[in-house]
Amino acid sequence: MKKSIYILLVFVLVMGLSIVGHQTPALAQDAGQVSGDIISLGKVLFFDVNLSVNGTQSCATCHDPEAGFTSPDSLVNASGVIFPGALEDRFGNRKPPTSAYAGDSPELYYDEAIGKWVGGMFLDGRATGWTLHDPLAEQAGGPFLNPLEMGMPDTRQVCLRVAHSTYADLFKQVWGLDSLDCVKNASGVYERIARSIAAYEESSEVNSFTSKFDLFWDNAKALGKDVTKIKCGGGMGGGGMMMGCPGGGMDPNRWTMFRNMGLSDMELQGLAAFNDPNRANCASCHSLTPGSAGYPLFTNFRYENIGVPKNPENPFYLMPKKWNPDGTNWVDYGLGGYLMSSGNPAEVYETELGKFRVPTLRNVDLRPTPDFVKAYGHNGYFKSLDDLIMFYAWRGLTMNGGLGLGGTGLDCGMMGGGGMGGGGMGGGGMDNMMMCDPNLFPQPEVNQNLTPMNHFNMMDQAKIVSFLKTLSDGHFQR
Repeated sequence: MKKSIYILLVFVLVMGLSIVGHQTPALAQDAGQVSGDIISLGKVLFFDVNLSVNGTQSCATCHDPEAGFTSPDSLVNASGVIFPGALEDRFGNRKPPTSAYAGDSPELYYDEAIGKWVGGMFLDGRATGWTLHDPLAEQAGGPFLNPLEMGMPDTRQVCLRVAHSTYADLFKQVWGLDSLDCVKNASGVYERIARSIAAYEESSEVNSFTSKFDLFWDNAKALGKDVTKIKCGGGMGGGGMMMGCPGGGMDPNRWTMFRNMGLSDMELQGLAAFNDPNRANCASCHSLTPGSAGYPLFTNFRYENIGVPKNPENPFYLMPKKWNPDGTNWVDYGLGGYLMSSGNPAEVYETELGKFRVPTLRNVDLRPTPDFVKAYGHNGYFKSLDDLIMFYAWRGLTMNGGLGLGGTGLDCGMMGGGGMGGGGMGGGGMDNMMMCDPNLFPQPEVNQNLTPMNHFNMMDQAKIVSFLKTLSDGHFQR
């Protein structure tokens, strides 16, 4: 991208465009000095249903801790996925992403060295961070005024709700005696609300790093082992098959060298396949590089189009023309759509159409009960980790010219029709040729700017799912 185009983009976005969603005014820039317990204040704001137009919805309504700070409604997740707003006949266009492990996101910028947009918040990056220099705070200020979410009419009304709350004194303790002036400085109060919520979202209560993986990470580090280099080794796989994740050879970073540190062999092989550039290579986007707390956040804060199909049950398709003028023809262009709507030239947005922010994988399987349904993808098309990981492998094989079973050199024409037996997902077996079926999943919603992916075998798929289940917080206490 030419530097002049990037400069134009910055100018256009800074000059008064909305940064947090529908009809959301720019936040103030003079929040003032903080003293006292801002995290406790942020928590009570996060759980306060009175900050919605009819007193029925809080931030936690769509970002529940028991579900990994995502949607807590299993029935909604199993179908249309989009959570209703405070006014139940209104729906946004995307599933609620996790609000945890987001504080390290930088301000949105274009990295010319790699040709990628990085940072910002919301799945399309529209909370750029350019106003408050904190994308998470800008994101926190979005839902209150979004008519499809919490539906408050303006910042003054949000301010008044806080001023008349049971925690108004706590707000003043944190921000100062004059910090709740809803007449003279409603925008300043609104910023303080957003920053307080962001402080809670960055706290150890929300980002505890207490998963099984984190304990393994600590143990490996104590023994001088670098988990970011783990990979499959040479020789036969754990089940005696070349197409598994072998653990032999002399490579000091092969997965067998990380045994007895807290993960099972299956989980270790899943992590190795996840990280190995010659296997699934998930870590190329869901990075193992430590964040500010010293642990991986499993995101590189970039934007990719993995080819997710439309979710035909998305209720946004049926919203009135006021909210969705395109009806069932509406297409979610993600980052590219945001850049396009911001008035940028085609040279800026066309290469970003269909790309969404790479989510953290932390708590990706955290759920209140074993039978609770979680949804995956920006529109919740996938209803299980098994399906999602199968999709990744299928895309690498059928849509990217991938070479069969994870580096063995087999392609679809050589596989034949034999089943995988117990090596299939869930242990139930699978016909090899099913993975070669170009119609196994529908076409991408946006069939351009697709991210290249590696194919990996069905045994690796099951192991990667096993590894992902180690990322749920609450395995131990710090």
